[in-house]
Amino acid sequence: MRNSKFKYYLVSTLISITPHYFFKLFRRELRSQMTDTDDPYIMKRVNYYNKLTSDFSIDKNLPEGTTRRELGDNSYNYYVSNSPIDEFKKTGGRTYYLDSLKVIKYFNPKFWVTFYNGDIRHVPEQPGFVKSRPISDKNKNAILLKLNEIRHFQFVDDKNVYEEKKDLVVWRGAGGKKHRHIVIEQFYNHPMCNIGRTKPVEGSPLEKPSMTIEEQLKYKFILAIEGNDVATNLKWAMSSNSLVIMSKPKYETWFMEGCLKAGVHYVEVKDDYSNLIEKVEYYLAHPNEATQIIDNANKWVEQFKDSKRERLVSLLVVNKFFEKSQQD
Repeated sequence: MRNSKFKYYLVSTLISITPHYFFKLFRRELRSQMTDTDDPYIMKRVNYYNKLTSDFSIDKNLPEGTTRRELGDNSYNYYVSNSPIDEFKKTGGRTYYLDSLKVIKYFNPKFWVTFYNGDIRHVPEQPGFVKSRPISDKNKNAILLKLNEIRHFQFVDDKNVYEEKKDLVVWRGAGGKKHRHIVIEQFYNHPMCNIGRTKPVEGSPLEKPSMTIEEQLKYKFILAIEGNDVATNLKWAMSSNSLVIMSKPKYETWFMEGCLKAGVHYVEVKDDYSNLIEKVEYYLAHPNEATQIIDNANKWVEQFKDSKRERLVSLLVVNKFFEKSQQD
């Protein structure tokens, strides 16, 4: 795996305990980089993550802590952090906190920031930073940052050749969500599939032994089924030599799932996956088309591997937030 947990936590922890003063020493250099906006690729990504076009005022009375959101028949908890940078504290998962600090500590410690930490499936009323958001042309208040990076941004070095992989579909994961259960129930016993949940659900077992990523890489087809928001396995699956199959994504992260194109970066199936086998049979009969999609997926992943450029994009996204909130 490209991500080293030890290195990640070591660097992140050092950043978290380093006083703001020392970041000030690097601010001039970073400012000079951030004024160089001639690269259309960088600015396209910045403006995709941060779609704010008008100035706004931060509501400094927005309550911090756990908030419950009703969404149709479902509800979920997320964590709100709304404070000056020098008072920013952990209100959600540890990785959200550390990933946030890695970016905001480069700015004026008195600047005010708003974070919505968790598997966000709605667009907040006040602009703020999120890990995930609904794919929509009305999601500008949900500003994407690379949060929970250690879990979501895993890439693989797949040594298996596509043509030599098993002619089967593989998927493992928690199957408690209704839309995942529908897929598992249909294909649990199908001879062309190795699909199952890793944890039993009362009244509906459909359980199979867990599999490592390395074991899953031996299959030609990998399903990427959205969970609470995005499909966690999508990043590593698209960096592999296997063909990703999924329904049209409804949520997106720093990976820009909303920009992925069906038939170009992945194979699209219906929301209920009822045409899965039809798609598998087609690409088994057309291996050149399959490998072309895999190649496109690999190229998509490559853009997220330049750590220096990734940091610059992140800083520009945050800087735009401060500009639009009239703090810079």
